[in-house]
Amino acid sequence: MKLFIKIILVFIVLNPIISEACTTAVVSGKYTKSGRPMIWKNRDTWAVKNSVAYFKGDKFDYMGLINSADTARRNVWIGMNSAGFAIMNSASYNLNHESKEELSGLEGRLMKTALSVCGTLEDFENLLNSMQKPSGLEANFGVIDAFGGAAYYEFGHNGFVKIDVNDPAIAPFGYVIRANYSNTGEIGIGSGYIRYNTSSDLFYQSASSEGLSAQFIEQDVAESLKHSLIKEDLKLKYGNLPENTSQYAHFRDFIPRSGSASSVIIEGVKKDENPEFATMWSNIGFPLASVVVPVWLKGGSTIPEIVSYKTALKDSPICNAALVLKKEKIMNIRWGKSDKYYINVNALYNSDKSGIVQKLRPYDNHIYELTNELIDKWRQKGRVDKKEISEFYEWLDRFVAKAYKDEFNIEM
Repeated sequence: MKLFIKIILVFIVLNPIISEACTTAVVSGKYTKSGRPMIWKNRDTWAVKNSVAYFKGDKFDYMGLINSADTARRNVWIGMNSAGFAIMNSASYNLNHESKEELSGLEGRLMKTALSVCGTLEDFENLLNSMQKPSGLEANFGVIDAFGGAAYYEFGHNGFVKIDVNDPAIAPFGYVIRANYSNTGEIGIGSGYIRYNTSSDLFYQSASSEGLSAQFIEQDVAESLKHSLIKEDLKLKYGNLPENTSQYAHFRDFIPRSGSASSVIIEGVKKDENPEFATMWSNIGFPLASVVVPVWLKGGSTIPEIVSYKTALKDSPICNAALVLKKEKIMNIRWGKSDKYYINVNALYNSDKSGIVQKLRPYDNHIYELTNELIDKWRQKGRVDKKEISEFYEWLDRFVAKAYKDEFNIEM
């Protein structure tokens, strides 16, 4: 453990990295549809090319989301390990705002270390406590484990505050959402307040009726075009125009953003359940132009080709395909510096049902349906079948590649 801390501190000194923005949530298993805890990260970053990678760790094997350009695989931005421990983060900008100490931006290095050596929330707390202070970090770390643990750690230069998502006094509806500020920091500083409110409204609607699920969060939150401040829904406002009727809208402070690189949910396990059942629901690339690809640790280094790094692309195939659609169809303004502030809603939704989201949603639904059937089968057996994982991955590769070829003439 001490060696890993020393490595982190060396990188903090020598390799400062720019932080990123995200919208995230930790959900207690007491309140999900499946009875299992979840963490969600809608990743907003300058590093829009993302892939999934598998690692042999010091104590635990693990897998997670990486920057495709990070060929040395030094960082993980959301991931899970063989002990059933999972972690993600959102950058916070109001914990150290009065400090003169420099930030390292090395949350990804810390999470990679945690996945390698931590099996429980307590292990993670020990890891944070063992780090030298000031830490060089400013983030909200969302963590779940295989023992029912679910918490955020608002971690700044001088230490952390734990936000226990299983505590009804803290999370009366069973979930906690974080954007780019911490509740233990100075409110008003930071960013993401509008995204927080939009997510909170959407989460409440589902949690109070049918319960939260990975599919709901990915499809109805991560891809939502609702804006809680101006009370506008771009899908409802512009989604009924005929196809090929370009309709641009100002696109700022929505949950999906111009820099949204991926949306990933890790669904953990119930207490005393086999950690092999933990599922990483990976929506890689611009979420409005991608589909879900589930992965499991039991598959080992065998990962679906569509989410794996490919040297020829310098990216994963599904991420590359989503970014092509984003550039050519969705956010295709090229003049001036305003491209990131405008979105062509008609390319996503239209009255002819030929929008990108409309075309991809049936494929997405089918993947969720077959995946849940497969997981239910494994739970009945009491174990995950590695051969069935391999066969399912092969089917996913064919199915998704055919979808993008048939619908958009994009080769994977």
